[in-house]
Amino acid sequence: MLVRNIAFVFVASLSGSIAGAAQAMPGTAATGLIAHRAVYDLELRDSTDRSGIEDMSGRMVYEFTGSACQGYKTDFRFVTQINTGDAVRMTDQQTTTFEDAAAKKFTFDTKSFTDDKLDKEVGGSAAESDAGTVVDLVRPDSRKVDLVASDFPTEHMLQVIDNARAGKRMFESRIFDGSDNGDESLITSTLVGKSQTPVSDDKEAGEAGQFSKAPFWPVTIAYFNDKSGTDALPIYRMSFKLYENGITRDLVLDYGDFVLTGKLKKLDILETASCDKQTQK
Repeated sequence: MLVRNIAFVFVASLSGSIAGAAQAMPGTAATGLIAHRAVYDLELRDSTDRSGIEDMSGRMVYEFTGSACQGYKTDFRFVTQINTGDAVRMTDQQTTTFEDAAAKKFTFDTKSFTDDKLDKEVGGSAAESDAGTVVDLVRPDSRKVDLVASDFPTEHMLQVIDNARAGKRMFESRIFDGSDNGDESLITSTLVGKSQTPVSDDKEAGEAGQFSKAPFWPVTIAYFNDKSGTDALPIYRMSFKLYENGITRDLVLDYGDFVLTGKLKKLDILETASCDKQTQK
């Protein structure tokens, strides 16, 4: 998609009202992450002449389910309408991932369409070991790739939350999310602000339902090419407000030549069996 596998940011508790609410909900995994479906409206905030984009809008739907004991599944769809002045085209990326934290395995499948025509499909699996991360690609071609040890998306999100709780404001990680051609990892630099509560005129906070008054952290993550490292300009930056249960809102997606915003339009909390119930089966 226009965005790499942005789903990992949303995959993703233990102070204040949000922790109590999370622990009480049936969709909460042992980690405090809540099973949910979030819908975001996308709009173009800014663009340069070099981007060739006059206008852009769309919608992003992100669904996160599972638990620490059964693994985490994400279904993600990112649809945009792009106006270049000369033409209007529709892009549609559909991504499904599954992350088994205990087994240190990750599977991914992404289909990208332009004007309803399939442009690209990337799929495969990855596994962590002491020696590094091994990727087995099955689409578009079958091959094995050996990478430096990397975190998977939910694992990285939990790092962000843990560091935010601990008051650590900046840290770097290497991640693998299966995006682009599924054969490279990324270096990330994460900046976490101090915990905040919504102000009275924060209209988007109301879309968070029972979490509308809960505290959040402002987070910015910069993504760097593995070869160039953090000394070069990032491939893109994402900023968002992050709750302790993994829900995000007020997104800003900065690609250098253009910037998108993503406003939370709808949030549904989904029910998932707890690990205790799964163990009893």
